[in-house]
Amino acid sequence: MTKQRMEFKAETRQILDLMIHSLYSHKEVFLRELLSNASDAIDKARYESLTNKGILEGDGEWKIKISADRNTGALTVSDNGIGMTRDEVIQEIGTIAHSGTRDFLAAMKNAGRNENTELIGQFGVGFYSSFMVADKVTVISRKAGHDAGSGVVWESSADGSFTVEDVEKQQKGTEVILHLKEDAKIYLDEWVIRDTVRKYSDFIEHPIVMDIEREEESSIKKEEKIKVTSEETLNSRKAIWLKQKSEVTEPEYNEFYRHISHDFSDPAKVIHFRAEGASEFTALIYLPSQRPADIFFRDYKFGPALYVKRVKIMEHCEELVPPYLRFVKGVVESSDLPLNVSREILQSNRHMEIIRNNLTKKILDTLDDMKKNDYGNYLKFHGSFGRVLKEGIHFDFSRREAIAELLLFHSTKEDGEKLRTVADYAAGMKEGQKEIYYITASSIGEAENSPYLEAFRVKGYEVLIMLDDIDDIVMGSLEYKGKRLKSVIKGEVALDSGDKEEKEKHEKAYKELLEVIREQLKDDVKDVRLSGRLRDSACCLVADEGDMDPQLEKILRQMGQEVPERKRILEVNPSHPLLRVMNNFLAEKKESLLLGEYISLLYDQARLIEGSKPKNPAAFAKTIVKLMVEHSAPKHD
Repeated sequence: MTKQRMEFKAETRQILDLMIHSLYSHKEVFLRELLSNASDAIDKARYESLTNKGILEGDGEWKIKISADRNTGALTVSDNGIGMTRDEVIQEIGTIAHSGTRDFLAAMKNAGRNENTELIGQFGVGFYSSFMVADKVTVISRKAGHDAGSGVVWESSADGSFTVEDVEKQQKGTEVILHLKEDAKIYLDEWVIRDTVRKYSDFIEHPIVMDIEREEESSIKKEEKIKVTSEETLNSRKAIWLKQKSEVTEPEYNEFYRHISHDFSDPAKVIHFRAEGASEFTALIYLPSQRPADIFFRDYKFGPALYVKRVKIMEHCEELVPPYLRFVKGVVESSDLPLNVSREILQSNRHMEIIRNNLTKKILDTLDDMKKNDYGNYLKFHGSFGRVLKEGIHFDFSRREAIAELLLFHSTKEDGEKLRTVADYAAGMKEGQKEIYYITASSIGEAENSPYLEAFRVKGYEVLIMLDDIDDIVMGSLEYKGKRLKSVIKGEVALDSGDKEEKEKHEKAYKELLEVIREQLKDDVKDVRLSGRLRDSACCLVADEGDMDPQLEKILRQMGQEVPERKRILEVNPSHPLLRVMNNFLAEKKESLLLGEYISLLYDQARLIEGSKPKNPAAFAKTIVKLMVEHSAPKHD
């Protein structure tokens, strides 16, 4: 049959142009698409050979070969798979978005064959990514089981037309020859080809081979170098996530983890499972033992790699896990996900939601098991990732209690070597206690010495110590088993009913003094009130319920962020001798200068306790010195 020129059957040349220039965001994916097509072709031939041995043509050693010719600027991807007839070439390549794979699957379904072949070429457009890097593409193919004279050559320059010509082809299968553009000849370099194969197609089942030229010493003349060409396999083919757990050793798991994570340490835990049911997928997930330095950066890329039929679709699929589990590494393989035509962006669908929910539950269950049965290992893990995990309380309402139970805290209650959990706290709450108390601080020592804990120590109430910068935002919104978490440095505190009666008595005695203090400090504090949390200290500043934690305010200001000024509430201890002294000053002379100085000192002392500077450090120091001198001066009769 003579050479023919034919028009593409898709609507217009503009559609082809749009696909070539807009479908993919990275040029290198053209090689992934061609290798995937070659793999599909081999799978089809292997499947058909089960019932038709003539498909093999005496060659059952399946492989894909890449050839780079610098002289001609051509890159070739060839396979010994099923191949195509002339009509199939016209139908499958000459019609944009016609997928032979789709027809193959439909034929299998009609024939009652339900085997899971997991072929990924569902859209019939991957081939056209070749035109991103090539001015002309030549396809030479022959259907397996047909005679050598039935080969066909398809060729196009993406100009809206293609040619088809008969040709003699001895070997079954398909060759795709890309005549590379000048700016794409980097894809002829061995290291670029190796890198692209490793990035996208490392775990394709069939060997991807390439002839590699190396210099070696001559066996005849030792001082001379000779060039030797040998065929090397570029892909590892070790998709261990598809194996049974019993078939994979711990060293193999650890080696694969280092391969995908670029982490030199072994993982803290391996999670390997296959989910069946509404959505089938296989997952191999790792919990790292060390925290990456950039995990809190905004541009941190996370999520397991997504594979379909061993071909990497996405390097970091963030849709697979919530951000508070962004520390996990691994791979997920599924054939149930509908991908968009470029395979680079997943469509929003319920399969993805099912996988995400399954993965999240499995990871949280594994962490819970570690906490209960491998506490030492979990303690190390929590030290690295507890702060990240804690974010889930704020963002994942449905799982917040399960996440809260995984968190470890220091506490005012000693418990040997173990840290406390909210579950431990809830189990030991006093009768009638309605809230779980916590304090935020920058260190354990700062928290333990805080005057905010005085009444809690006296009454025997446990207080959890929280040291992370996000604790006030996250933990303050949490309810656990119906018990609200309450900060001891915010809002009013009344630990028992007796406190209320005592408070009314003190309010009557100090009513006038409180009014004087309020008047003097009206520009500095929101209110002045008697404290239910102080026992030894004279005063403290507390935030109102719902206000931002002072510790967090300080951190945000250090980061250069604008934080609106919020006045604190000054609490004074009605049992402290200082308050009685000040009340006596008031009784002697309401406008006493000395009383004014005491009020200023009281406020500055409260600022120091919360970690702030005195309002006027120079005046504060001057008044302290004055009082010290007056106190030490000898008395005369």
